[in-house]
Amino acid sequence: MIAYYAYRILTTLLFPVFVPLFWIYARLTGRFRQSFSQMLGVRSNCMPVIPCGRPRIWIHAVSVGEVGVALAIIEALCKILPQAAFILSVTTEHGYAYAADRIKTNHLKHKITHIFAPLDFPGCVRRTLSVIQPDILACLETEIWPNLLIQAHQRGVRTALINGRISVRSIHSYLKIRPLIQTVLKRIDRFSMIGEKDRQHILLLGAPPERITVCGNAKYDLLLGQADKSVEAQMRRLYNIDMNQPVFVTGSIRSPEETAILDAFREIIRIVPETILIIAPRHRERTSYIARKVTEQGFEYQLRTELDTLNQVRHAPVVIIDTIGELLATYSIARAVFCGGSLAPLGGQNILEPAVWGKPVLYGPSMEDFSDAKALLEHTGGSIQVKDSRELAQKVSFLLTHPDEAAAIGQKALEAVLLNQGAAVQHARAIISLVKAGRYRTT
Repeated sequence: MIAYYAYRILTTLLFPVFVPLFWIYARLTGRFRQSFSQMLGVRSNCMPVIPCGRPRIWIHAVSVGEVGVALAIIEALCKILPQAAFILSVTTEHGYAYAADRIKTNHLKHKITHIFAPLDFPGCVRRTLSVIQPDILACLETEIWPNLLIQAHQRGVRTALINGRISVRSIHSYLKIRPLIQTVLKRIDRFSMIGEKDRQHILLLGAPPERITVCGNAKYDLLLGQADKSVEAQMRRLYNIDMNQPVFVTGSIRSPEETAILDAFREIIRIVPETILIIAPRHRERTSYIARKVTEQGFEYQLRTELDTLNQVRHAPVVIIDTIGELLATYSIARAVFCGGSLAPLGGQNILEPAVWGKPVLYGPSMEDFSDAKALLEHTGGSIQVKDSRELAQKVSFLLTHPDEAAAIGQKALEAVLLNQGAAVQHARAIISLVKAGRYRTT
């Protein structure tokens, strides 16, 4: 526990320094104003009413992608524990907005509330735990917060890491603080990991082997439920694109990949002039920068939000997505898809999102954070790896001019997802095992 006590003392000392600076930043930028009090764990009207029911299960996600996974697992849990209440916490404002939108249209909305997660300072965590009073705390993927998990354990809360993922890149960071991480992991009751490599990594960090299971990736189940043909029709109307229009969608693009994308697009339209390029930056605040780069390259563009304007029709060859949570739906109209964070050494992005629509998926050499998804698609032949913008242009041009081959590769990508269903239920069972193992209040 020495490493944890050092961490706790450090975070306690940093709290009076960090919070005033955070408050000033929030006031100057307008960000985190809604979340500031909740992140501090303040008891006030800022904390929403917790639904009635037991067990009270707190699931901690990060942002947009993890919120969807959490809701898929909650759906599975409710079928077995209909009396349960759920608290869904997020870290980002985008995640909070997305959670609000998804919950209000969910048939289980009366059983779920969403909050901003507390900052991992001892006082913030203590106050939030006192308000929520969870029976179970389940953190998604790589959310290992020492103060949160250890204080929860000390209060008798059963804890779990679900849909657990420890990438090649992240394990190197964790190994630098292994004494602290090992202390935390020994106080987590269940590890429900995505794949065998994740199991090996969490073992290396010090997790007790008897508490680890491999259950697959719950994102697969979530994606299959969202691939609705009516969505494709809506997207085609929105973008003014017919069935024969070649569309190249580039998703989750990160700096400096936009330069490579535009270089490739210039070559693509030399071969297929009618191609439409849709660019979705990983971070929405980079929209203006990408728009400037598009203009510098001599291309006309429109923003996705402009297409909502009355009588505004897409006419430009390039569209930049400046909305949140629409990328998955946009993949439905693509003939070829490139997933970003992979040409630059950034670990990649979720290549299964376009795969669920039956689209051929391209990516660069850096896929360390999504190695399980990469292996699945490569096994069925549903993906294409490229090394640079030149190879990207060549492969996309081939797919656009050979629609039958593109469709065949896309079908193989979909098969990879179909062969790996049921993970959400498996992760839900990991949580249920903690409910059965522990005791919780019934009032």
